Amino acid sequence: MSDADPIGAAEESASDSPPVTPLLAPREGVPPVLSSAADFADAAQRLAAGSGPVALDTERASGYRYSQRAYLIQIRRTGAGSFLLDPIEEPEALRPVIDALAEPEWILHAADQDLPCLRELGFHATTLFDTELAGRLLGLTKVNLAAMVEQFLGFGLQKGHGAADWSKRPLPAEWLNYAALDVEVLIELRDAMDAALRDAGKSDWAAEEFAYVLRRPPSPPRTDRWRRTANIHTVKTARGLAAVRELWSAREEIAQRRDVAPGRVLPDSAIITAAAAAPSTTDELTRLPVFGGPRQRRQAGIWLSALLRARDLPEAELPPRKTPATGPPPISRWDQRNPEAAARASAVRPLVKQIAEEHTLPPENLLTPDLVRQLCWEGIDPPITEAAVDARLAAGDARDWQRSLTVGPITAALNEATSSTSPTPDQS
Repeated sequence: MSDADPIGAAEESASDSPPVTPLLAPREGVPPVLSSAADFADAAQRLAAGSGPVALDTERASGYRYSQRAYLIQIRRTGAGSFLLDPIEEPEALRPVIDALAEPEWILHAADQDLPCLRELGFHATTLFDTELAGRLLGLTKVNLAAMVEQFLGFGLQKGHGAADWSKRPLPAEWLNYAALDVEVLIELRDAMDAALRDAGKSDWAAEEFAYVLRRPPSPPRTDRWRRTANIHTVKTARGLAAVRELWSAREEIAQRRDVAPGRVLPDSAIITAAAAAPSTTDELTRLPVFGGPRQRRQAGIWLSALLRARDLPEAELPPRKTPATGPPPISRWDQRNPEAAARASAVRPLVKQIAEEHTLPPENLLTPDLVRQLCWEGIDPPITEAAVDARLAAGDARDWQRSLTVGPITAALNEATSSTSPTPDQS
């Protein structure tokens, strides 16, 4: 494996960079796809006999299926080799593999994408190394896997099948080659990035971040998800919004039942068109774009029923034109609504950006924008002390390393902002 210096590689010009070696196939060839209980048991035995961390990746079928389940699991461990697991036919037979992976450190790239579907199958990690998150902590401008493998290891990864329909069976050979390559050098990448984190004095930060990723609970479901329909802003009436909501809900029920991506059941554009046209008969509906096709004609009764439900709703049950506000309003409105909060934001937000730049970090990885916004909007009751600021940031899930960099400067900034907006004796 090539050990190109990661930090130096980031700074070199294109003309000085070492040549990139295309990584076209796994070094031991593409492993067979394992799908039976016997296959899984044998893989578990070999994985348990391996050493060091375990590289993992999953392939889903987003854009094709409603679920976010894993349709392929890729695993690699030193001394054991690479494995491609098909978890669809016998997911309950994965237990030996799950047990074999319970103790070793997991290496994932963009763990938030893979952890949910792995947990759905019963996999659970005790320690983690997220190469994408490590790249963000190092301040890299490109944190996709291919860019980082090229920068740190000097290899060029194949691209092209990440957005494919991985629920397809059998999986094409070129897809399997692509999938196996995603874990082929993940262990080497982890080691190179770990060294770069140590050199940058950020290895403890990374450890805290990786632990946080593992313990963070899933995000709560979005409310009023139908409001995310593309181009819904063109619907001007509450009755039209009700039509969007009813069509979206009908589509959602079909998509979930059939395990098909909602957009493949009925595109957003068709929902908006029907909501605007408000057809009242099947003939009127099927004259609209999309609805005239054979498949949509078969489902015309479902879509028309949804539209008629919206048409017949009492005024009191129509959705509001705008989503009820939660949390602080947009910062652009703070000057009029809460001048003290605006002053705090003017002091704190540039400060967070400055601290992040000083430590070669994206500001959002230093403190989340939501936490900064909430802190500035609500403020802290005086006296504004470092202990009070620290407690507020800790309550917002800021990690120790983040608070160690920001509590002191933010405390000073909040006190200064409070002084600048406090009335003078003549004004009181």
